[in-house]
Amino acid sequence: MSHFSTVKTQLKKREPLFQALQDLGYIPLEGEHLVRGYRGQTVKAEMAVRMTKGGDIGFRWNSSSDSYELVADLDLWNQPVPVDRFLSQLTQQYALNTVLAASSKEGFEVAEQTKNVDGSIELVMTRWDS
Repeated sequence: MSHFSTVKTQLKKREPLFQALQDLGYIPLEGEHLVRGYRGQTVKAEMAVRMTKGGDIGFRWNSSSDSYELVADLDLWNQPVPVDRFLSQLTQQYALNTVLAASSKEGFEVAEQTKNVDGSIELVMTRWDS
């Protein structure tokens, strides 16, 4: 019996997902990897984070929803935050990376970045026109 759970996300692009995991202090592995769970069970994922405590965290592409989904043995979840908070933090960092990349392509630079007490992030962007 599999103990793996799949959680849908709105994470659609590999690069910002990879970068968001790094920004949160994880070391993601790209390419097909086995995500480890209960009693050595595994499942394949396109991106994986090896964990020293608990089960691994994986992200697998779901072509029907055109997005990555989190795959993990939630019974072995041993992270500093619950899975829903982890996904919230990851989604926020993913969105920030996406905005920063798109803004940079348009010639904007970050003038100020503030993380508020409520966890929200404020950006002030500038662009010099010639």
